[in-house]
Amino acid sequence: MATSDPVSSTSNRPVWFWIAAGLGLAWNIFGLVQFAGSLTSTSDSLMEAGMTAEQAAVMKGYPIWMTIAFATGTLGGTIGCCLLFLRSKHATNVFWISLVAYLVLYIGDYTEGVFAAMGPPQVIILTIVVVIAGALLALSRFFDKAKLEQ
Repeated sequence: MATSDPVSSTSNRPVWFWIAAGLGLAWNIFGLVQFAGSLTSTSDSLMEAGMTAEQAAVMKGYPIWMTIAFATGTLGGTIGCCLLFLRSKHATNVFWISLVAYLVLYIGDYTEGVFAAMGPPQVIILTIVVVIAGALLALSRFFDKAKLEQ
């Protein structure tokens, strides 16, 4: 008697699934590096990297809830991609958490003056982050539904 375990299922995924999951993992690891950098940077190091004093002050003045949202988004995305590789049904829930965290961060960037201080590049970057988080969620949901239809 065969059992159906979503983590150890032998159903094949198309090559593009593995490529998308791999790129998603690489993207989210890059996000973790950015997050770590935000924790260890100083106003001086940010200004040495080309920010104005105002921009550095805004970046170092994040309220704790924005830091938590950034951490949750990056960690959630990374864990979600690992769960995709394992073909776990839990990837979808983790990607939902990551997406919501990034939306909270987006709102924070708007309300806390980050978009105003950093300008269009910050808006574009965070928009891309939200779109990628949404795409990874959609990928996970698509394969969850495909599993149910088998």
